Amino acid sequence: MRGSATDPHTPTGHRRARRTAVAVASAALLLPLLGAAPAAPGNSAPTDLQSAFASASAQYHVPQNLLLGVSYLQSRWDSHAGAPSVSGGYGPMHLTDARTAIAGASHHGEGTEDARGDQARTALLPTVTVPKDSVLPARLRTLLKAAALTGIPAEQLRTDPAANIAGGAALLADAQRHLGATPGGDPADWYGAVAEFSGADDSTTAAAYANDVFQVMREGERRTTDLGQSVTLTAQPALTPDTAQLARTGLRATDADGTECPRSVSCEWIPAPYEEFGDGDYGNHDLGDRPASQSIKYIVVHDTEGQWGGVLNLIKDPTYVSWNYTVRSTDGLIAQHVKAKDVAWHAGNWYINAKSIGIEHEGFLASPDAWYTEAMYRSSSRLVRYLAAKYRIPLDRQHILGHDNVPGPTTSTIPGMHTDPGPYWDWRHYFELLGRPFHTTAGARGGLVTILPDYTANRPEYTGCTTAGEPCAVHGSSEVRLYSAPDENAPLIKDIGLRPKGDPSTIDVNDVGSRVSTGQRYAVADRDGDWTAIWYLGQKAWFRNPTGQRTAVNASGLVVTPKAGFADIPVYGRAYPEKEAYPQGVPAQSVSPLSYRLPAGQRYVIGDAVPGEYYYAVTFTTDSHRVVIGKDLYYEIQFGHRVAFVRAADVQVLPSAS
Repeated sequence: MRGSATDPHTPTGHRRARRTAVAVASAALLLPLLGAAPAAPGNSAPTDLQSAFASASAQYHVPQNLLLGVSYLQSRWDSHAGAPSVSGGYGPMHLTDARTAIAGASHHGEGTEDARGDQARTALLPTVTVPKDSVLPARLRTLLKAAALTGIPAEQLRTDPAANIAGGAALLADAQRHLGATPGGDPADWYGAVAEFSGADDSTTAAAYANDVFQVMREGERRTTDLGQSVTLTAQPALTPDTAQLARTGLRATDADGTECPRSVSCEWIPAPYEEFGDGDYGNHDLGDRPASQSIKYIVVHDTEGQWGGVLNLIKDPTYVSWNYTVRSTDGLIAQHVKAKDVAWHAGNWYINAKSIGIEHEGFLASPDAWYTEAMYRSSSRLVRYLAAKYRIPLDRQHILGHDNVPGPTTSTIPGMHTDPGPYWDWRHYFELLGRPFHTTAGARGGLVTILPDYTANRPEYTGCTTAGEPCAVHGSSEVRLYSAPDENAPLIKDIGLRPKGDPSTIDVNDVGSRVSTGQRYAVADRDGDWTAIWYLGQKAWFRNPTGQRTAVNASGLVVTPKAGFADIPVYGRAYPEKEAYPQGVPAQSVSPLSYRLPAGQRYVIGDAVPGEYYYAVTFTTDSHRVVIGKDLYYEIQFGHRVAFVRAADVQVLPSAS
């Protein structure tokens, strides 16, 4: 996504004329307005969160550890200053009130990025008709029900953490009574109530949510919240819930037949249509035979820029684009749309599309306080672990990419590439859930650094979330800003791909020209006190890395540098084969370098070694489809905020410590 309301550089009016507008008759795409300027917390006691859980437990007869477990899965006990999540949920219990919302379009229908990114075909730039408000499902209106049960005003439930916890307890107790049980007693007897609390309308999703809650309770948790308070959930390793209670909820069964998901998540099949229409057009993906015909190397993380119902309507339209999976915010439900064997149109770079799986997450890039739920993070991480194991995809930031890390395939496409999921996606927590936490792997002489700020404490300033040039709300971030000298008053690093005239980068939330992201690795170019310099886009780029609050840790690995005799070498946005590799009937694709150059003496981290490869698939029938593999070898490197490719013939590979 490139936030059209915030990015003055996004061209308008470039839409494919014969693509019809996509009408979306669904619930409003949610970007709740209540919380754009959160009210001050209420005055109800107790203000200590641990005590608030104890008080609500006693008042509504909900086991305290169960209340803590549910809240952890909702928000990790954070309050978010009264701001709503991406699905309109408030406070530690994620009580939803999405009735105040505005509509928005899925990010694939915005800007100039061609979702296919294939020069062999006319650019695909679909338009989207913004939907009108309609009735919201019950899972998006739990706050008002909590207000009715407790007598606490809705505004207080939004802004006062203690009141919010009480509202959540009241909902759990009401669910327990609805199942014919009396509140209180053993937490093992609350499985059905927890399943109902999830808001899911099917038993599989509700069970996956309840299983997560009870796993948290068995393992225990302790963390310091965004209010600076320590909250503890004591582990109960022997806790075994009565899962038979699920049958009493009356929730519908989900048909997961044909889905490619792990058993630990709830998954349903909502197919993207493969249909022929118009004058030879078809959509909205290409049939393939992966991994037999070509390997799957990447998983691309997106955010939807729209609410669940509207986004699912878009994926069903053959004139639109596609992705493989969507993950819901409220309960972590996953919908699969395109089989892994087939190629979805999602990344804006055909080489990456042909080698990747795209996962959309219900959310908004330019809304820092529209937070992602723990249920979404956990469900997504389980899916990624499953896919990574199945297709042998390394769990690192060179293979688990954000859409904002995908390179423009050619120079002209760089300014229009999307920037989601953006600086507010918590990559550090996500990789902890993936079982691959980032950490120090070498001493100071290792030659590399892994970007690793503390998400909550790292709060760089951004602008343009609501109005161009205006500051965004102060918020934790996964990203670290880069400067041309070890001084925060120095100019930012220039990105000649984004700004060919040499204009400086900005701190706009959509401007990725001068920032690095958690988990990315770069070669160290210099150090100066609290500052570290890395090689970035052909330049020496500095960032603050003070001893008391590190934003990066030391690492080691393999790097590339130009071979002796080269002043600089070209950088590519795709790894295409040499001309001689193309068989008769398959037009050779240009191996065109980007506007960047990699100068002699600089080093860049290797993500992978790949052969030149191109998937020719421009017709509805598959008889002409071909996978072309060349003799030229490429290295994927971490070149800037996005990855890039260099020819193996142009570089030498060295250990980073040499």
